[in-house]
Amino acid sequence: MSTDTDRIRALNDELRKTLKGGKALMTPGIAALGPEAVQRLVQAIATFDDFCVANDPHGEHDFGMFEFEGATIIFKIEYFDANLEFCSPDPADPAVTRRVITLMLAEEY
Repeated sequence: MSTDTDRIRALNDELRKTLKGGKALMTPGIAALGPEAVQRLVQAIATFDDFCVANDPHGEHDFGMFEFEGATIIFKIEYFDANLEFCSPDPADPAVTRRVITLMLAEEY
């Protein structure tokens, strides 16, 4: 892995584990699970470690899919510029990147 990939992965892991270093969004389907379930889901995402070549080909830990209380859940981290308008010019640089993690039901994808 490159140094940039290592840095991107570390920044993504920080967001996924702590919800710090970016924004978190949820789809209506996730919200409909209720606040207690969403809290459990956030904890499940924080401890998710099933990254492999099939779901993480670039080694950035920016995507995951798993079963949670009878539903298939997807999380995805995307990299935007400082204004959240376009792609980040450098996802390894937090000074120019705004990370957004989205939690969704697979059926909403």
